[in-house]
Amino acid sequence: MFRSVEDFLAAWKTESESTLRVFGALSDDSLAQSVAPGGYSLGSLAVHITGSIQKIPAYAGLLPMPTEVPAPATVAAIVAAYRHNAQQVADAVAGQWSDAGLGEEIPVFGRTLRRGAVLAILISHQGHHRAQMTVLMRQAGLKVPGVYGPSADDVAAKKAMGK
Repeated sequence: MFRSVEDFLAAWKTESESTLRVFGALSDDSLAQSVAPGGYSLGSLAVHITGSIQKIPAYAGLLPMPTEVPAPATVAAIVAAYRHNAQQVADAVAGQWSDAGLGEEIPVFGRTLRRGAVLAILISHQGHHRAQMTVLMRQAGLKVPGVYGPSADDVAAKKAMGK
């Protein structure tokens, strides 16, 4: 649970940058890669993450509930939508919630949670689906960027460069 807006904003910046690295390693052709028919694809996971970073704060009363719009169909469009939504979250938290208010309990997801816990769920949810994406990226033959440290692809690239 977050206890300060500043701590959330620092974590949000790091997590958003990690998500953008993963999205940036996708190709338009890879968006259809899925583990099984009917399961999440790389594209649907990216779109889900992009939408959920608006919906989770909306359920907590931080942002207006987004209207349904057609899912972005290209990596460039997904990245642009994600950047926009991530900035909206940062701006809304910085402008509307305070350190003292993060301890306030609010009704969300059919239960009562502290605002700071909702922000932690926002980050965890994104990380969970981003991890799913890295598995599908391997299956699609894409290079996986490091998220919380170098990936095997990052290490191999450094070795190939003699570093």
